Amino acid sequence: MSARPTPARPVPPPTKHQLALMIWVAVFPTLTLINLALGSWLTTLTPVLRTFVLATVAVPIVIYGLMPQLHRLRARLLTEAAHG
Repeated sequence: MSARPTPARPVPPPTKHQLALMIWVAVFPTLTLINLALGSWLTTLTPVLRTFVLATVAVPIVIYGLMPQLHRLRARLLTEAAHG
């Protein structure tokens, strides 16, 4: 008779501090890369328009591209830590 594997416990959502760190880890490099890639073009824009362009490009990258990966990484790290 084989032992049944114990069902995996769901990983709880991140705390406010964990989420803040995850957002910072996603946003800072994204904004840095966008500024490096579009810097010369962005300098010709007014500050409000520059901010609008940065936010329009960065938000989808962070929300749809980076945050899901960071959530998966966090879940994997917590699962591995719980299993020793």
